[in-house]
Amino acid sequence: MQGTLLKSTGSWYIVRLDDGKLMECRIRGKFRTKGIKSTNPVAVGDRVEVLQEENEETGIITAIEERKNYIIRKSVNLSKQTHIIAANIDQALLMVTVAHPKTFTGFIDRFLVTAEAYSIPVVLIFNKIDLFTDDELGELALLLDTYERIGYKCIDISVNTGYHLEEVKALMKDKVSMISGNSGVGKSSLINKIDNQLDLKTNTVSESNRSGQHTTTFAEMHELQMGGFIIDTPGIKGFGLVDMEPEEIGDYFPEIFALKAECKFHNCKHTDEPQCAVKAAVEDGEIAWSRYESYVKFLAGDDETSFRKDTYAE
Repeated sequence: MQGTLLKSTGSWYIVRLDDGKLMECRIRGKFRTKGIKSTNPVAVGDRVEVLQEENEETGIITAIEERKNYIIRKSVNLSKQTHIIAANIDQALLMVTVAHPKTFTGFIDRFLVTAEAYSIPVVLIFNKIDLFTDDELGELALLLDTYERIGYKCIDISVNTGYHLEEVKALMKDKVSMISGNSGVGKSSLINKIDNQLDLKTNTVSESNRSGQHTTTFAEMHELQMGGFIIDTPGIKGFGLVDMEPEEIGDYFPEIFALKAECKFHNCKHTDEPQCAVKAAVEDGEIAWSRYESYVKFLAGDDETSFRKDTYAE
């Protein structure tokens, strides 16, 4: 039997078989480590082959079909290992908040670079615009300008008021969408508004540190009434880059990649070299300073903890 993996809880997996039936499955011990370096051998969104256990309602996952794509991050507790967040995605929706809690540009850029590397289109969803002060709305305008100029689709929304939710809903219809972002940005609340039959657990933002509280423990795929699937992911505070050589990083910044051929040196790293088209574009304001700062920090191998102080485009 074949199906799609909807949920992983560590040792057991929920698979939606192609006939619509849900089956609880596990993995044979040998399969768990065979040629797989990530902490999770199968991921939500994987197409799998399942063998029903004799005289049982449960099954064994015997094989994984080749993935169309996947998105990956460093494992939280094991820095040298990776964790596949989800596979076979049509698009990723990254939810961002300027405040309540604040999403840092370094986090946004890490996510975008990783998605570019794995060929996953990203839409930036800016939530909670009904709560922002005038200054915060100014920061939002700068962010929208920065990322729209690069070519990323951006939608400003309010889950509370319903502002622009129909646009998000139309975007998700009949597609496999992964929704991600820091804890507290409103992922589960958005999904509940998109499909009120799902009724996912939500939580409030911590008043003590203005950061989000985790409400989703494991990634999970939900079927939408209107057609399509949404993959809800745990709120993540950091997003380390995985398996990228320094010379590759600039290729995953579209605005840097577009100018690299104009640099004097073909192997220009866009840092100290003379006649660098990228640095000239930064000085002219054609490339946002926040994006260039992210690039330089990624190049230096700095981890996500170096982005706790934010920078916005000037």
